[in-house]
Amino acid sequence: MREVNGNGDTKQPVLRRLLPVLILALGFAAFFLLDLDRYLSFEALAEHRDWLTGQVEENAFLASAGYILAYALVAALSIPGGAILTILGGFLFGTWLGAAYAVIGATLGSVAVFLAARTALHDILLEKAGSAVKRMRAGFQENALSYLLVLRLIPVCPFWLVNLVPAFLGVPLGTYTLGTLVGIVPGSLVYASLGNGLGAVFAAGQTPDIGIIFDPVILGPILGLAVLAMLPVAYKKYRGRRTSPR
Repeated sequence: MREVNGNGDTKQPVLRRLLPVLILALGFAAFFLLDLDRYLSFEALAEHRDWLTGQVEENAFLASAGYILAYALVAALSIPGGAILTILGGFLFGTWLGAAYAVIGATLGSVAVFLAARTALHDILLEKAGSAVKRMRAGFQENALSYLLVLRLIPVCPFWLVNLVPAFLGVPLGTYTLGTLVGIVPGSLVYASLGNGLGAVFAAGQTPDIGIIFDPVILGPILGLAVLAMLPVAYKKYRGRRTSPR
């Protein structure tokens, strides 16, 4: 059975619209019910590091593809652990390749969440949204790439939340993908670089400091990039004031 809106347009059946979100929700639940989250820890990495490096040495292509797929699944299921996976990428593949694979996997998983949320909930939320939400939606769409870059660059909002909000605000898929792909590069490089020295950290009986991203020496340049990303928005507002009638 299909829904019909007030204009007489036929919509997708509710179940079909919700199916992608239901699949992701079931995957999220299954991940923790099967206790798979125990592998997203530094203890598990230390225990299995010889096996992991052996897989890379035996077949680098399959290992790379498997890593990207695993990262995409973790991102798509909104499972915490992206930083640990990126550190693992740096450990297995080096700083540059590890960061590149992490960016690819995270972007693929984020796009999956974005499409699922847009398919399932976008129309429903838009119908029930008030005028304030619609104005916010219009403003976000006008400067979507700049806002997305800032949200991706600054590690304050949860990754899963930044995956969902643009879907509800009507951001085009291409803009969302580009903003995600570019915006997560700096953080991925930081964590992959940390992972590149993971062997020495484990040898010393220590664990990496995930909070290193908030070190002023590292966070400062990232904030600088966020300011640069907002310059087009500031310029538009400046031009708008200059050209508006008084």
